Amino acid sequence: MGFRCGIIGLPNVGKSTIFNALTAAGAQVANYPFCTIDPNVGIVRVPDARLDRIAAVVNPPKKTCTTMEFFDIAGLVKGASRGEGLGNKFLGHIRDVEALVHIVRCFENPDVVHVSGEVDPAGDIEIVNTELLLADLETVERRLEKSEKLLRQGDKSAVKEVQVLQQIKDQLGRGVPARIGGWDNALESLKDLNLLTAKRVLYVANVSENVLKSGNGYIRKVEEYASREQARSIVICGDLEAEIAELPEEERKAFLEGLGLKESGLEKLIRTGYELLGLITFYTTVGPELRAWTVRQGTRAPVAAGKIHSDMERGFIRAEVLHYTDFIRTGSLAAARDEGLIRSEGKEYIIQDGDIVLFRFNV
Repeated sequence: MGFRCGIIGLPNVGKSTIFNALTAAGAQVANYPFCTIDPNVGIVRVPDARLDRIAAVVNPPKKTCTTMEFFDIAGLVKGASRGEGLGNKFLGHIRDVEALVHIVRCFENPDVVHVSGEVDPAGDIEIVNTELLLADLETVERRLEKSEKLLRQGDKSAVKEVQVLQQIKDQLGRGVPARIGGWDNALESLKDLNLLTAKRVLYVANVSENVLKSGNGYIRKVEEYASREQARSIVICGDLEAEIAELPEEERKAFLEGLGLKESGLEKLIRTGYELLGLITFYTTVGPELRAWTVRQGTRAPVAAGKIHSDMERGFIRAEVLHYTDFIRTGSLAAARDEGLIRSEGKEYIIQDGDIVLFRFNV
């Protein structure tokens, strides 16, 4: 489906446990570093109450939700940017994803070894983020060296690139991730840098069940760190989520209600990750299938049509659009059409979250 989130963190913080619960993919879980070498990959359904409500009205033979891909990337350690702990390979895996889910250990357990000897959420985050910063700094310095050489040779087109690269280098040198300055979109020529610290981050405080509701000082440290970075954070209990994942789907709601929870931590993780990437959902009801589709905010109608099939983008004529709220209020597509709520939109129309769309095209 194209939208990828990498699960990162130090070894033994609960990454693979959370990944297993998230995807039911059965990644190996063990009490020693570098258990995961090649990233495990899982495709996860995005919970969507709107899709369920539309289905209850139109009763389609087939219903297909939208999904996200999660990559369980092996634990980083201090020195990863210099190759420690297979660091270069792991950093390469991180470059392949669009957002990072950074798992932070916020639980005490003498049976699970901590690589630094003690639980220290802020310190753990610093270790990982420092390695990402150092890797980015090396990437930027290499490009800057090439650009400065072009500039000395009289290539005036390199002036702006050198200026931007120097600004990024200075920012990284101060320990500030590239995403805060938005440098990933600064120049078209720099997009191939694929800076690690330009990726959006969701910090996940992994706690024990007994502090899930009450909280603890570890959680506050994660929240404070995320706030300083203009990032987001959530709290989940990986062990509890693993238990929930083993239950039949029809029993999960009652189990959560018994714990006083409205949604599982993993549902929160998926939903927040979806929001983190700036994604929206639109729906199609053509033929026997009701389907949810994922696009980025700001996507124009022809590009959204291309998500379904390239021919639809190439031969786009118009989009017939009804918003979900109008559909639910009127109770059917026919009633919405009678009230004049189905609009005809052209190539410049920007798809809105919750649109139900019929694309007209000709090739």
